[in-house]
Amino acid sequence: MRPDQLPRRVLAAVALPLVLLAAWWVASAGSTSIYWPSLQTILQTFPETWTWERITHDVLPSLGRLGTGYLVALAAGVVAGTAIGLTRTLRVAAEPTLEFFRAIPPPVLVPVIALFAGYTGSTSKIITIALGCLWPILLNTVEGVRGLEPVLLDTARSYRLGTRRRLQYVVLPGAAPRIVTGARQALSIGVILMVISELFGATRGLGAAVVQFQRSFAIPQMWTGIILLGLIGVVLSLIFRVVENRVLAWYQGQRAMERGA
Repeated sequence: MRPDQLPRRVLAAVALPLVLLAAWWVASAGSTSIYWPSLQTILQTFPETWTWERITHDVLPSLGRLGTGYLVALAAGVVAGTAIGLTRTLRVAAEPTLEFFRAIPPPVLVPVIALFAGYTGSTSKIITIALGCLWPILLNTVEGVRGLEPVLLDTARSYRLGTRRRLQYVVLPGAAPRIVTGARQALSIGVILMVISELFGATRGLGAAVVQFQRSFAIPQMWTGIILLGLIGVVLSLIFRVVENRVLAWYQGQRAMERGA
């Protein structure tokens, strides 16, 4: 992206959020409803609610569980997906099981996992996030590996590259675009499951804080928690995009050359 295009890209990115905030401000101005406070009231409540003490008590534990579950799912999904994608026998044997578990919505498993792993600790929440994030990464990795050109694999074998070198220089780079796609989908699912898993018996976490505000009729504080959750999603998306641009720099350059041709 050329430097002269940066202001235009920034304006395009913030235009819709600014319009929505302006519409919310106007629509809620002067509201006397306890359930629909004005945006001005919510913004005034925000710094009073999310102090550093509350951030360390609720937000950081949630992000820690999200990061742990997501990284576990990423590692397991890439490893298992690569093995399944490269081995036809393993793929045929695993396909019915994969389809069975993929059809089960992850939120349904939250009470079951909490029943065995406990409601109050972090273990059940990390397991829930990991299981929910696993399937997009795993299935996209399988499809990415299966979509590799057979000529590439045959050429690597003809040059007598070992298994580790084939994975490092042929398989994983070739499947990287699909893996990144699955990882992006999994991140959104992980944020959702981070909140849902904290609705069951949790005493710490962003989701637990929002529920506590709702139950105590602290509605402006509840709305600040929802807004904070959205802001966290935006920041995580930006971080992911930076990582994606570094990992797939070669792929994006190749696509740019193809479009230019």
